[in-house]
Amino acid sequence: MIELKNLVKRFGDLVAVNDISLTVGRGEFFAVLGPNAAGKTTTIKILTALIKPTSGTAHICGFDVQQQPLEVRRRLAYVPDFPFLYDKLTPWEFLRFTGQIFRMDEEAIQRSTRELIPRFNLEPYLRQPIEGLSHGTRQRVAIVSALMHAPEVFILDEPMVGLDPHHTRVVKDVLKERSLQGMTVFLSTHQLSIAEEMADRIGIIHHGRLIAVGTRDELRRQSGSDGALEKSFLALTAQEANFVEEKSALKDREPEITIA
Repeated sequence: MIELKNLVKRFGDLVAVNDISLTVGRGEFFAVLGPNAAGKTTTIKILTALIKPTSGTAHICGFDVQQQPLEVRRRLAYVPDFPFLYDKLTPWEFLRFTGQIFRMDEEAIQRSTRELIPRFNLEPYLRQPIEGLSHGTRQRVAIVSALMHAPEVFILDEPMVGLDPHHTRVVKDVLKERSLQGMTVFLSTHQLSIAEEMADRIGIIHHGRLIAVGTRDELRRQSGSDGALEKSFLALTAQEANFVEEKSALKDREPEITIA
């Protein structure tokens, strides 16, 4: 459902995404971890056709993200950490608007929201302007709007920001239920506990490179650590940091060649 091949993104001298190749299957719950500025959000923006890669390819459901963006967007949902909503609309107006973008008829919109609105406790806010809602409530509106058209792939960047424990649990349950029904989930998070609890596989990005991919047990073996995911994450990112430092030091020691 998601396929990245030799993906690279440069911003001047900065290599934000460095030759990432990855396949995520149908119905898989895949979590991406990494330190700040590791390249996670840049990778997501390429996947959602918000920015173009410098080289390499990204495919969603078999469609090239850059060459066939409309086909990709019909099958994709995306919720960033701070989603954009139309502040002057009410949540109900925004949900209907979103449904219409995806060519859902009124009956389909009603059927979809009839399940999702109560699940996310949005009934008290449906007729209020979005501009007056809390960040957590806006986040729930964004997630419901993304789920309405039953996407084949759902990409989320730090979706739990601003959510209280109750609604964090709701989001976890809904995402897991949908993934078991065949929806592919690609989730970026700093919360290792969410990845440990929810993900079928986990990828770790550091310095733009995908340094490790696997189940929790596989990451433990790769890192040489035992116990919680936190230990594996810290060990693997420390190994990568040491590798980058050693590579930089070797480059600095390279002798200059002078041609007489």
